[in-house]
Amino acid sequence: MATTSKRALWKGAISFGLVHIPVALHSATVNQSLDFDWLDKRTMDRVGYKRINKTTGKEVASSNIVKGIEYEDGQYVVLSKEEISAAYPKTTQTVEIEAFVPLDDIPFVYLDRPYYLSPIGRGAKVYALLREVLKKTQKVAVAKVVIQTKQHLAIVMGCGPALVLNLLRWGDEVRPWDDLELPPEGSKAVGLTAKELKMGEQLVDDMSASWQPEQFTDSFKEQIMALVREKAEAGDISAVQEVDTDDEAPASATIHDLTEMLQRSLKAGTRTPAKEGSTATTTKESTAKKAAAKKSTSKKTAGNKSTKAEGSTSTTRSAKTTAKKAARRA
Repeated sequence: MATTSKRALWKGAISFGLVHIPVALHSATVNQSLDFDWLDKRTMDRVGYKRINKTTGKEVASSNIVKGIEYEDGQYVVLSKEEISAAYPKTTQTVEIEAFVPLDDIPFVYLDRPYYLSPIGRGAKVYALLREVLKKTQKVAVAKVVIQTKQHLAIVMGCGPALVLNLLRWGDEVRPWDDLELPPEGSKAVGLTAKELKMGEQLVDDMSASWQPEQFTDSFKEQIMALVREKAEAGDISAVQEVDTDDEAPASATIHDLTEMLQRSLKAGTRTPAKEGSTATTTKESTAKKAAAKKSTSKKTAGNKSTKAEGSTSTTRSAKTTAKKAARRA
């Protein structure tokens, strides 16, 4: 099983009503698939990719490459770097909760990538409050969040001791099953007998077990890695230099008094879900008040520091790196 990643991808806050929960975002998964690199067998140098003009077959310099979207068949609209940059969503380091919905309302096909949220600063109590309320009501918070430069739809849900931020696919990314030839729902509709149902249930009971992910492994990966270790121990290995970079985590958010914020949120009538593209104006007002207070005590105060998203992707481990470690141990 993969180890826990303590490094924060970014630090910000969960926001709903006037409540801010300062949190850090951590990767919950790691890509453990095999990574086959292309190498020149004559020199064992890496083989990279070139930007090739598909018509002429000649290499194209980066300065001559522009980005375009195919609007119609064979017809492209070219967009400049400035136009693309202007369309990027504003990075707020905030998980903006739009609504609370029953967990069962969201089909599994919408679930994409999970992240862990951990409390920072003095946010432990309000963090625990949201977690326990979500569990008790069996609901999840539907939210929007920007990671790197991409806006995502997501849910925040209580899972064990943690709040999990699970990215969702947008509605236009999920294919409907309407055109598939599926049997109708219900045992009577498909003509299942009581005997058939009983035997099916008995088979499920016989094969039932507790969820233990370590019992399920990738047989292809195991076979390949066994071959890699065998070759490495025999000395049939070539060293490839790796470059690792570690990014610093940005500054944390602040938290207000929990009881006061909850009371003010309820008085403000924050039960109405936010509309598409809306922002938490109350959050901005609270930030502005704090900044004004700080300016009165200091001539120059960075009251509106904005942390930049460092949504780095999950670390991948390549087959060759594992082989090098195995060779060292040998």
